[in-house]
Amino acid sequence: MQPVRKAVIPSAGLGTRSLPATKSIPKEMLAIVDRPIVQYAVEEARAAGIELFIFVTSRGKTSLEDHFDRQFELYHTLQHRGKSAQLAEARGSELAAGRYAFVRQPEPMGLGHAVWCARQFIGDEPFAVLLPDEVFLADTPPLKQMLRAHASTGGNLIAVREVPADMTGRYGILDPAFDDGQLVAAKGLVEKPAPEVAPSRLSLIGRYVLQPEVLDELDRQDAGAGGEIQLTDAMARLIGRQPFHGVRVEGERFDCGDRAQLVAANLAFSLRRPELATEVRNAAERILMETALNDAGEPEARVA
Repeated sequence: MQPVRKAVIPSAGLGTRSLPATKSIPKEMLAIVDRPIVQYAVEEARAAGIELFIFVTSRGKTSLEDHFDRQFELYHTLQHRGKSAQLAEARGSELAAGRYAFVRQPEPMGLGHAVWCARQFIGDEPFAVLLPDEVFLADTPPLKQMLRAHASTGGNLIAVREVPADMTGRYGILDPAFDDGQLVAAKGLVEKPAPEVAPSRLSLIGRYVLQPEVLDELDRQDAGAGGEIQLTDAMARLIGRQPFHGVRVEGERFDCGDRAQLVAANLAFSLRRPELATEVRNAAERILMETALNDAGEPEARVA
């Protein structure tokens, strides 16, 4: 099997769930603690051995390119002021020359179309796809977990997790043929099915390891759910022709396109940072206590 050396990071979305912040800031640049969301995807891919990062962006997203580039003026200033720790943090976000590329998706035509836009960089190699909105807090990064499984299964792998039945219409859903607990052999995939027709509650959660043949399917440019070119539809046509499995990945997942989940991610990641944990925990406990006291006092206030 060819090693998985390349990763596509689709970053062209409008971020409408995060307005008004995303009127002028790409949603991928919203912060969790002190790193933009997209950097967590890059760090996850790095930890899994990815060598080439392919970002699919759109108009108004040049700050993503700047973030992963060198900033000589900033570095010089930090070095001159003796701020070595901050300098190391700033340089840690760099990607090496020749190790990343940016392509544009000229209009929002779906995830499948975004991946298709990266086809010239993917070539005929297997590749990973990481949706940066999906951020994981895990001892072993999800993509690394998937590549370990891929070493034995080959073919295509998608990360899955069970969702409540009434939420299947928000996700791609896997139709299982066999389930051994961690690996789920797929006999089909359905994009955003209504609960009454969903084949399972196993949702796709934004991490994929795919064979290059999926690009041939995307070449058809067939519109699917929502009138968009869906990656799920292209993947489904490979089932039966290539090995195809879902893998249950370990770790806590945050959908950072959702406001409440972004706040939760900030709290969870802050509590994992030794230099922040105590202060953040104390602040959270104080806020929760004050909120509880205020809520408890509301009925009296209304009577008075």
